[in-house]
Amino acid sequence: MHCPQCGQQQVSEITRFCSRCGFPMEGAAQLLASGGVLPAYASSEGTNERSPKWKGVRQGMILFLIGVLLVPIMGVFSAFTGGGLSEAFQMLAALFALLCFVGGPIRMLYAALFEEGAPARGALRSSPHKYVPPALQAGRMNALPPAAASPAGGWRRPNTADLMDRPSVTENTTRLLGRNTEQDPDQ
Repeated sequence: MHCPQCGQQQVSEITRFCSRCGFPMEGAAQLLASGGVLPAYASSEGTNERSPKWKGVRQGMILFLIGVLLVPIMGVFSAFTGGGLSEAFQMLAALFALLCFVGGPIRMLYAALFEEGAPARGALRSSPHKYVPPALQAGRMNALPPAAASPAGGWRRPNTADLMDRPSVTENTTRLLGRNTEQDPDQ
């Protein structure tokens, strides 16, 4: 696979970003896998599918309302029964009150804070037509632009060895001998 922005060949198909220009490759891989069709997002209009956030808030509200219904019923049953059965209904009333009046609002709060909401209304909608890029409509099957005739900018790195002549091997030795004769005139 090649980067659609700079043309760099990628090491593998699972590369997330182009190694040369940093272009995100996930979208390009999905586009190639779907045969050039843009991924369709379900629109919130016309569908009855609810978001997980809405479902969670609804579950919490239903749990709370079940508690509003069951706790008084268990209280009435415990009042009209006697002995151990009355204590069992009181325990059930306390259990239902704890589960429904605490669990319901906690479920609603969790759904409102942490679950995914409905998609934005401006999301892409599916199209019955398959998008074909203009380059492919004209019969050109190569999606990459043609290679440049000259390198970009025309600048090449200078060879630093050409900037200065290389010193000879004996030059340094001659210089050292010259210093010794200046210091010791007897020799």
